[in-house]
Amino acid sequence: MSDKIITVNTVNLDVDAGNDPAAVITFLAEDLGDAGRTTDPSELARAALAREAKSATGLPGGIAIPHARAASVATASLAFARLANKVDFGAPDGPADLVFLIAAPEGAAADHMKLLSSLARALVRPDFVAALREAPSDERVVELVDEAINPAPAATASATPGSASAAAGTASATTGVTAAAAPTSGSGAQKRPSIVAITACPTGIAHTYMAADALKYAAERAGVDFHVEPQGSSGSTPFTPDVIAGADAVIFATDVGVKGKSRFHGKPVIESGVKRAINEPDAMIAEAVEASHNPHASRVEGAADDGTTGEGSSSSLSLGKKIQQALMTGVSYMIPFVAAGGLLIALGFLLAGYQIANKTLDSSKTLSDGAYIALHNSLWDLPAGGLGQYLGGVSFAIGALAMSMLVPVLAGYISFAIADRPGIAPGFVAGLVSVAVGASFIGGLIGGLIAGAVCLAISRLPLPQWAKGLQPVIIIPLFGSLIVGGLMFMLLGKPLAWVTTQLTDGLNSMNGSSKIVLGIVLGLMMCFDLGGPVNKAAYLFATTGLAIGDTPQLEIMAAVMCAGMVPPLAMALATVVRPGLFTDPERENGKAAWFLGAAFISEGAIPFAAKDPVRVIPSMMAGGALAGALIMAFGVTQRAPHGGIFVFFTMNHWLLFLAALAAGTVLGTVCVVAAKQFGKSHTERSAAPQLETVTA
Repeated sequence: MSDKIITVNTVNLDVDAGNDPAAVITFLAEDLGDAGRTTDPSELARAALAREAKSATGLPGGIAIPHARAASVATASLAFARLANKVDFGAPDGPADLVFLIAAPEGAAADHMKLLSSLARALVRPDFVAALREAPSDERVVELVDEAINPAPAATASATPGSASAAAGTASATTGVTAAAAPTSGSGAQKRPSIVAITACPTGIAHTYMAADALKYAAERAGVDFHVEPQGSSGSTPFTPDVIAGADAVIFATDVGVKGKSRFHGKPVIESGVKRAINEPDAMIAEAVEASHNPHASRVEGAADDGTTGEGSSSSLSLGKKIQQALMTGVSYMIPFVAAGGLLIALGFLLAGYQIANKTLDSSKTLSDGAYIALHNSLWDLPAGGLGQYLGGVSFAIGALAMSMLVPVLAGYISFAIADRPGIAPGFVAGLVSVAVGASFIGGLIGGLIAGAVCLAISRLPLPQWAKGLQPVIIIPLFGSLIVGGLMFMLLGKPLAWVTTQLTDGLNSMNGSSKIVLGIVLGLMMCFDLGGPVNKAAYLFATTGLAIGDTPQLEIMAAVMCAGMVPPLAMALATVVRPGLFTDPERENGKAAWFLGAAFISEGAIPFAAKDPVRVIPSMMAGGALAGALIMAFGVTQRAPHGGIFVFFTMNHWLLFLAALAAGTVLGTVCVVAAKQFGKSHTERSAAPQLETVTA
């Protein structure tokens, strides 16, 4: 294999690679596979399309840069296509005719990432883009890319990273600093505005560095002193204190949290997603300059050293969107506790039986049998049941403790999403109080939002300088916990507990047709967006009920799991029943979908839904609705939050579970096969199979 990042074998000039991003990405991934740059083109394509689903990779000027990391990629690689027919990659000014697929190893080394970031920076230069369009041969494209990622040494050695005379486009990604054009001279010259910027995208491969250079060039045009810290995969050097101290305003062009945000406390700030910095760099520089003179401009607040929120950090988002993102942040942090705790409990049941759940120790104290065994025995003093019961007790006890953290974790990280790190402790307190007063996860949701809002308000209070250092570690946690805990105990606890009780009683009272309707609704939700917010809402509803442990909650968990297994299994079956409706890569995806569906990984159907959502998603929803309804009608219960058929021992009627799953799978398959009859003919698909390749 060549050590070059791009070779003539991965260059395609004036080709018809498909009519949508999925087809083009698959075409280029297969190109890298043929060139020996990836051992699994379908995995690379899925990873690139998953990144595409988060944020389109189209750029102004007819360029697209889909990119991903994948375990199947051995070394950093590029595949390039100059398209005969433009394809819409979501750029604001129209479709793209120049497409680079950037493939990085999963644990990419810094030198590889620097090469990829150098290419990204070159793509904001009009001369480089024009040369790609005019290149007469594959060899010329390779030369252009090599020159872009390995530029010749500058004619003079006087320019240093961060200096005012640094050459455009040669700033090192590791220095984190670039500057504008030549500085003003003369002691009488008016001081130019000084702007600093942070750029960051989720993968840290391309957009991070393109945004950095787009802002740099815009600052040069505006005559502004400018320094940028790209927080990307190739590394960066944080700003020196004197650079930050001299900054008149700061730009955060990020899709992820800003590392070291507290360094800029009090500075006027302009915030956006990373793509706006690429598309509208001149506007952002102008807004930053204006903010530097505006005493009422938004300023960097809070004292967090880090963050994990995405574009939601942008102050331009609506209140509803911010609340939604805060809730999803809490859910995302809670799910690992659900998975670990639930599966450990299931393992305890497998090893020691369901009787492990309860044991009366004496007339005044009740402790779970699992906890009793774990606390009062050891490997040297086994209980009567032997080693299996002991290990089951330990597993159950650990799982029960992990599950007991669900509501505090949910509330704590909702608060964190709003107020950064100072909001974590008050959020956890809100969740713990919610559990104590019986408000459960509803109290956790409300308490987390209140805690975040209270902590954010406290962080904005004007305090004397001596108190600033105490604010994030003492003042905000102390008063935030006191306020939200007091509100939950004295005002909100009982009303929220009443709501929780009514919801629980309502579920317990459901029988017959009303219970079946609930199963249908849950099935529709699980199959609507295959791992998206609606799917997660249904899953959260089911998993939080596991802590209660009543039969209706366990039936809900079974309905959600069964419905979520339907989409990948239905698509896998469809590729077997009617293979002529699918291309070779789709049939390969179908083979993987068998296992993904069996393990309750709904995302296994995304490769099919991403390509053909109009016909695939409604078909999957039909199958999921039937599966959910049958589970409720059969009264199947499920004690584990994940695992699919591999946790059948936690079901009360696993044969009925399989019957409901089979019925839903068959219905989904029939619907999708029937729907695809109205699409392209088999002849058309055979003539151009690469146009129909679907991976996500």
